[in-house]
Amino acid sequence: MIGRLRGIILEKQPPEVLLEVNGVGYEVFMPMTCFYELPNQGQEATIFTHFVVREDAQLLYGFNDKQERALFRELIKVNGVGPKLALAILSGMSAQQFVRAVENEEINSLIKLPGVGKKTAERLVVEMKDRFKGLNGDLFNGTELPVAVNSSTRSELDAEAEAVSALVSLGYKPQEASRMISKVVKPSADCETLIRDALRAAM
Repeated sequence: MIGRLRGIILEKQPPEVLLEVNGVGYEVFMPMTCFYELPNQGQEATIFTHFVVREDAQLLYGFNDKQERALFRELIKVNGVGPKLALAILSGMSAQQFVRAVENEEINSLIKLPGVGKKTAERLVVEMKDRFKGLNGDLFNGTELPVAVNSSTRSELDAEAEAVSALVSLGYKPQEASRMISKVVKPSADCETLIRDALRAAM
């Protein structure tokens, strides 16, 4: 299994990053909360990965630290939660916010996430509470939601389109994604900022 990659960021297309490691380019899907913390294109990054093999694809999911990856691995053990839904959950909430929502049984917060209905939210609370007992209690003490660290040279329209596309890939319907971005659009905002603000507003 591929557990960690260290290389140069060639492309950043949320929620996917292309990382070159010794001449090989790895496509890695990352939660937006992790994506925001990546260095700029052309710089080196270290990503902890989880490798998923399906009948029709082999996918890499990436995280900035082992704790976030541990949470992802616990999430996909929950009945009805696959890697794509886990990615969407950790994009809509930071790991710390998710842990707090589960511990406080905040069902209404969880059902705002794409693909999470009431039954899934209730299942997450029940099953994840037990799983947290086996994880380090200080696991997710940190910032609420990282800010974007890079600026984009793309036009504002391109940034909007890219942000909508990213939300769709996370599980939001196209019309809903467009509406979310239109509510937070502002001059000179890059794609990552739009996504971050849209996800914050949705919660």
